Amino acid sequence: MSAISLPLFTVGLDQSKPSPSSSSSASLYSPFSPSRNRFCSSSLHCISSCHVKPARASTSESIHETSTIMFDNNDSSDSTAFIIRARNRIGLLQVITRVFKVLGLQIEKATVEFEGDFFIKKFFVTDSHGRKIEDHESLNRIEKALLEAVTGGNGAASVTPASRGIVVRRAGLVADSGERRAKSERMFHLMDGFLKNDPISLQKDILDHVEYTVARSRFSFDDFEAYQALSHSVRDRLIERWHDTQQYFKRKDPKRLYFLSLEFLMGRSLSNSVINLGIRDEYANALKELGFEFEVLAEQEGDACLGNGGLARLSACQMDSLATLDYPAWGYGLRYQYGLFRQVILDGFQHEQPDYWLNFGNPWEIERVHVSYEVKFYGNVEEETVNGKKCKVWGPGETVEAVAYDNPIPGYGTRNTINLRLWAAKPSGKLDMESYNTGDYINAVVNRQRAETISSILFPDDRSYQGKELRLKQQYFFVSASLQDIIRRFKDSHSSFDDFPEKLNDTHPSIAIAEVMRVLIDEEHLDWNKAWDIVCKIFSFTTHNVISEGLEKIPVDLLGSLLPRHLQIIYEINFKFMEELKKRIGLDYSRLSRMSIVEEGAVKHIRMANLSIVCSHTVDGVSKVHSELLKTRVFKDFYELWPQKFQYKTNGVTQRRWIVVSNPSLCALISKWLRTEAWIRDVDLLSGLQEYSMDANLQQEWRMVKKVNKMRLAEYIEVMSGLKVSVDAMFDVQVKRIHEYKRQFLNILGIIHRYECIKNMEKSERRKVVPRVCIIGGKAAPGYEIAKKIIKLCHAVAEKVNNDTDVGDLLKLVFIPDYNVSIAELVIPGSDLSQHLSTAGHEASGTGSMKFLMNGCLLLATVDGATVEIVEEIGADNMFLFGAKVHEVPALREKGSSLKTPLQFARVVRMVRDGYFGYKDYFKSLCDTVEGGKDFYLLGYDFASYLEAQAAADKAFVDEEKWTRMSILNTAGSARFSSDRTIEEYAEDTWRIEPCKCPL
Repeated sequence: MSAISLPLFTVGLDQSKPSPSSSSSASLYSPFSPSRNRFCSSSLHCISSCHVKPARASTSESIHETSTIMFDNNDSSDSTAFIIRARNRIGLLQVITRVFKVLGLQIEKATVEFEGDFFIKKFFVTDSHGRKIEDHESLNRIEKALLEAVTGGNGAASVTPASRGIVVRRAGLVADSGERRAKSERMFHLMDGFLKNDPISLQKDILDHVEYTVARSRFSFDDFEAYQALSHSVRDRLIERWHDTQQYFKRKDPKRLYFLSLEFLMGRSLSNSVINLGIRDEYANALKELGFEFEVLAEQEGDACLGNGGLARLSACQMDSLATLDYPAWGYGLRYQYGLFRQVILDGFQHEQPDYWLNFGNPWEIERVHVSYEVKFYGNVEEETVNGKKCKVWGPGETVEAVAYDNPIPGYGTRNTINLRLWAAKPSGKLDMESYNTGDYINAVVNRQRAETISSILFPDDRSYQGKELRLKQQYFFVSASLQDIIRRFKDSHSSFDDFPEKLNDTHPSIAIAEVMRVLIDEEHLDWNKAWDIVCKIFSFTTHNVISEGLEKIPVDLLGSLLPRHLQIIYEINFKFMEELKKRIGLDYSRLSRMSIVEEGAVKHIRMANLSIVCSHTVDGVSKVHSELLKTRVFKDFYELWPQKFQYKTNGVTQRRWIVVSNPSLCALISKWLRTEAWIRDVDLLSGLQEYSMDANLQQEWRMVKKVNKMRLAEYIEVMSGLKVSVDAMFDVQVKRIHEYKRQFLNILGIIHRYECIKNMEKSERRKVVPRVCIIGGKAAPGYEIAKKIIKLCHAVAEKVNNDTDVGDLLKLVFIPDYNVSIAELVIPGSDLSQHLSTAGHEASGTGSMKFLMNGCLLLATVDGATVEIVEEIGADNMFLFGAKVHEVPALREKGSSLKTPLQFARVVRMVRDGYFGYKDYFKSLCDTVEGGKDFYLLGYDFASYLEAQAAADKAFVDEEKWTRMSILNTAGSARFSSDRTIEEYAEDTWRIEPCKCPL
């Protein structure tokens, strides 16, 4: 069974033109607004009187005719003068000085002169570095803030309903209410400062959370309770930055990116958060004085397993890079109650159990009970006449509520903290109450269970109709809720959809295209052509598929039942596209059939990838090899029609998670030799390690870091399995989702061959064998029987090998169960060799190899996915390549049973088939997949080349100096594979968004 990955998209909202109503809100810098811009204190020196000279600068447009703000950079050589003329009132001087303080400015001196009811105040001001302010944008910003302080903004306090039922309190105060103004000034004063990060303040915050949040006595609490208190303390600081960032985005109104993904494999948040906030050492010291170790508390955190494999981890990496690079972005996903299943191994067989990751709460999330949207399913579509115009009205048969949970995502080296909003499904309150009021309690419970099922399980088994329906429900549920939220935010500051394509970029499953069309046409009452023009400008399509068979298709009957209006819209899109296509290519019915969004047949399907290409302005692959496959095979017809649409951006991973967090010893060593920590943000600096790759001192320190990491991994293996392994052996690792194309079976067959060779050696020969600890980890999809048999074979071989005294420490095989991000952070730094064995042409990118590369682990790989570009960066001499090339695979498959395989391969397969490792009947179907002309993934053809690459790795490992140099060069050449570079390319070439850095 092949897994179907959802396509990724991009949507971009340009929010630069405020609507007429937007001016009613007080500015971010209004001293009466609880916007919490906090800055360092400044001093004020007053002189009783002074004559004010006319300023030689522009005068702002005043809200009140009697109030003016002017600035003058010619009055002083080392400061900027701000001249304020306003009606005198009690407390205004303090308000003005507070504005300068909030903006991070220092008042060097000030004068004041009174004219009846008016005063003229002159402030000589410098920036936080003691320099005069010459940047025109900064001057205008200060001028605007002062004007709002003097005039009190618009001064109106109101509670106004936003679109779609959300109630928002606008900033500002009633101008004539002195009591309310005084209260607001008091509130502003209390909030005018950040939480402090000195040891005493951190300890007090932690202990307060122990007592008031966790509700435990501060004199008696355990490690887990300490972790909860610590996490809430860190979250407080994230929320400070999160609020400031969102307010700044709202004020600047930039084009935004909305990143929609059904999977976010975030892993643990504590270490990543404190490192990105720059207060990891401060917390460690504060905890130590309280009798706790930071590392011990960090281990109390469970993984947020809201995804599976590389795509989900890629989404998490990209969110980290978006925050770090200051892009105005939001992430949207689903808050799965159980996440990915927990893998339990019993007698070598995989069993799935629910992952109760929310049982003890999630301290990082903020539930937004007031942010909820109605999502509709089933029902009928009727035609009605509204204002003389015929409109389609969808009457749903079922509604559920989507409730928002926000998760702050901090950037590194910046104040920017963006948001990941996850949706949880809840029953419609109206239906719930109707059932209870009529005494139908059972129906009320059933309704609740049916609704909550939508966000209960990640990746329901879709082999049945019910599974397919639930998968589609999940997609539409989170797309509908996210788009309602996006459009609501857009309408808060815009009165027309003319700016919509200039303001939005979005990454999402394809059903979002039909949903945006539905909203624009049915709810916003735009005509078809205008709505279509908007859709074609906001969507871009990123796919990870490498074969046409893996592209998502939805049965027409299912779509028509669950989302009847969307099916109508897709049919209309397809009709118009087909008519236009006939004009371009003529009546080539074969090609028209291939390119149609609707696939005809015994069971009609909607081709979601075709819909995505038709409606998107850009189609992105995720590596150079993948891009060529899209152009020449998967989307050949579309490429010939629209070659300008096709691009590629090679995927990447974040060095902050995969070096700084997971390998702190290597991080410190890199910073020492580069003499800077700037590489954590500017990853290109890693290339500076190349000049030291032959340095004996660096090599010695590098080997020591690797040995310490191997010791940590060996301890984990012993605790987990009871097996002791030697840290002097080569740690040979393959950790990834279990799948036939990833060829863990090839790895196991290679281990069997190695085992047999050792068994047949004389004792004297065995001394020359390079000891290996072979580590395999990964989960098989619950319904994927062949993958589950691969896991069982791994355990059967391990049972034989690990208990053979003839082999001893020369060969050990370990399977790591329930592989997740936290375990990866332990395994990857401790690996010597990492295997990436996918059949050429089946891996779109392969971000796993990039994580190992950053950590100085050598790669044994096929020339597939991003490996081609890794070779370009570090050279083929610094890795071990094998196997058929992409262009060779189709011809090899055509040979079928006539394709020759080496005798070694036939022998090891025969050992499995004959029951050498037990379970003879059980493994028969597994062996059948690689023999008798059924070897689709070419394990037999690649086996000889694979053994040669393994021999080359053995030879290199013996040469300690050479191996270490290769390891250093791997890390030095990994900069290209940072998600920072990927995001910058998307931002510039596809999304067209600019950084929006929240000021310090």
